[in-house]
Amino acid sequence: MVERIYSFLGLATKAGKLLSGDETCERAVKNGKAHLVIVSEDASDNTKKKFSDKCAFWDVDIRFFGTKEHLGKSTGKDVRTVIAITDRGFAEHLKEMIDNRGKEHGGV
Repeated sequence: MVERIYSFLGLATKAGKLLSGDETCERAVKNGKAHLVIVSEDASDNTKKKFSDKCAFWDVDIRFFGTKEHLGKSTGKDVRTVIAITDRGFAEHLKEMIDNRGKEHGGV
């Protein structure tokens, strides 16, 4: 499932529905363009708190998933700590996949 999520992030990139980078994603949240923010699990505590607070304030869904290296690689970029999904359909599908990872074989 994890590999499918990374592949789907690549698809969102090719479709032009994904933004990356701290400042770019922060702007997208404030402008109402972000439907989902994904922060890498190995991001600093400050980055996690910053985006958790911003997403809560602006009512944007947030998930913590993957590593900086894998997020960057799946989006065709260098290391990426924060990405934002700007399409509601892509965002909903990604949330479902991230929330259900590990459950496809009876895991918790």
